[in-house]
Amino acid sequence: MSVKLTPLHDRVLVRRIEEGETVRGGIIIPDSAKEKPQEGVVIAAGTGKFEKGQTIPLAVKAGDRILFGKYSGNEIKLDGEELLIMREEEVLGILSSNGAKPGKK
Repeated sequence: MSVKLTPLHDRVLVRRIEEGETVRGGIIIPDSAKEKPQEGVVIAAGTGKFEKGQTIPLAVKAGDRILFGKYSGNEIKLDGEELLIMREEEVLGILSSNGAKPGKK
């Protein structure tokens, strides 16, 4: 049975993007010594922050590739998969593809 989780308010559900196996100077770094990646993909986003009687929509949406702080969010395990749930304010930025948009410098 698959469980669907929808974050509330200004929270986002994130799946970390795992880096490939890193080799430095011919030495393979074991998983236990690797740092957790600080990039992820937004799986689901809440409705927005409620402030002064209005709901302010989030800047991030499902499918966005984001950058977040090393100790951001709370780790949860859902259907055997480790995910993060964090507030939108913990997101440092949205990563875009290498190609620039037409008409922009």
